[in-house]
Amino acid sequence: MDCDEFVELVTDFLDGALPEADEARFVEHLATCDGCEVYLEQFRQTVDTLGVLPADSLSEQAKGRLLTAFRGFRRG
Repeated sequence: MDCDEFVELVTDFLDGALPEADEARFVEHLATCDGCEVYLEQFRQTVDTLGVLPADSLSEQAKGRLLTAFRGFRRG
């Protein structure tokens, strides 16, 4: 698995929705890639923070900026 595929699968991984074989590949990649480990932790922190906010507490502009930031994330 490469980093691009990892990023695409993060949400499914956190939801426990990956097929067993994909989850194994995901975890294997995570064990060898510091950049993806950092990305996953940042994603978890964001979900934890936003998960306690009321759905209407973010403006459409703020939601768009968050999505853009995650889509533009590049590992160093």
